[in-house]
Parts: sequence; structure tokens; C-alpha cells
Amino acid sequence: MSKLNGFLVTGTDTEVGKTLVSGALILKLREQGIKAVGFKPVVAGAYRNTKGESLNEDLETLRIASNLSPDELNLCPYVLDQPAAPHLVAKQQGLKLEMEVMIKAFHHVQKHADCVVAEGAGGLLIPINENEDLSGFASAIDLPVILTVGMKLGCINHTLLTQEAIKARKLKIAGWVANTLSEEMPLLQENLNTLQARIDAPFLGLIPTLPKELQKPVNSPYSIEALNFAAKHIQFPNK
Repeated sequence: MSKLNGFLVTGTDTEVGKTLVSGALILKLREQGIKAVGFKPVVAGAYRNTKGESLNEDLETLRIASNLSPDELNLCPYVLDQPAAPHLVAKQQGLKLEMEVMIKAFHHVQKHADCVVAEGAGGLLIPINENEDLSGFASAIDLPVILTVGMKLGCINHTLLTQEAIKARKLKIAGWVANTLSEEMPLLQENLNTLQARIDAPFLGLIPTLPKELQKPVNSPYSIEALNFAAKHIQFPNK
């Protein structure tokens, strides 16, 4: 584990639990004495706290997991206000998202950590501008990929398509995590069995539905207790 550079956490869709998995992985790494820090190349969606500061719940979760003070390290080069496809929000604001800026920001965070858990935005192929998508960022940083599967109707197809996209880009799939969402899906175990039979990567665990007291309020980060709960249900890849 000492030579680990980090992971890229991607998902089968948006709102499937990438941030929960990323935060949990960071905590597990830090428990082993590894200075792990989170990163996102772009986020879309902000809220204002009681002080009137504009914040993003994913970044604040990664900051909590990374044990960073509010202004200690910039974990994301592009923070967009509207919760929508990043390239569309950026275009509306007269901004072009640049791959080089994302990669440079990632390498800056790398200098301040033993390893980095980079969380994608949406799915692997979400566009960042007219010509590029986040799979290009994944290829550039070249970290093992951990796939977060939101356990809901349609997840089998979304998962297998994402696996094909990862393999087509010659990225390494280190493993996958199943995340039970707010309501447990029908035939949960049967769906898990199907995915385990068809995904060519280690199964790293099933995160149960978070207990009510640990569920994330709207416009708030996950609590450290919620991240610890998730961390107890997942394991690291063997390699």
C-alpha cells in the first residue's frame, strides 16, 4: 500500500455514491497512516452556508475526509454554481473547461499527499468541452479505477457499458463497489450476483442504505460518521 498513488473513482451515473465511496476510501487510507487527499476535476452545483460562503457538498465531503481546513488546499479547479452537465454550465457562463488546467491542478494536489483519491463528475464519458470528456482526464492521471455502482433498476446495463468504456481506453479497473441507495432495490442480491458474474474486476463490497441519522441533508456534505459507516463495508483491492 505504501507505493499506492491513489485511485480514480467513477460511477455508472450521477448521484450513485461516488463521493461517499471516495470519502470512505480516503478514511481507510488515512487509518493506515497514508496521507490521502481527495480531488475533483470539476463540480457543478453550489450552496451557501450560514456565513454566506458558496460551497460544494462533494468538495466539502472530500475536505472532511482528507482532514483539511477550509482554505488549506484547492481540491478542484472548476466550481460551477448550477447542478447540470458541467460543459453546458460552463458554456452558459462563457467559460471553457480545459483538460490541461484539470491535470495541472491534480498534480498540485499530488505534491501535498501520499496518494490522491480523484472523484469523477457524473459518469466516465461526461463531456468537459466540445472535444474532450472525463475519460481523457482518467487516461492522463493513469490511476486504477474504482467503479461505483448505484444499485437501482438499470444498473446492470449502465455498469457493463461503463466497464466496456473503461477497458476500451485501456484503463485498469481495480475493483467495484455496490452502493445501496435511499431505498433498497427489489432483487438486490440477485442483481449483485449478476454483476459479480459479469464484471471482470474484484468486488470490493456492498454499502447498505445509510441509517436515517447518517443520511446526508440537502446542500450538506456527508458527516464523518457516514463516511466511517461506508468505510466499514468496503475493502481495498488486493493490488
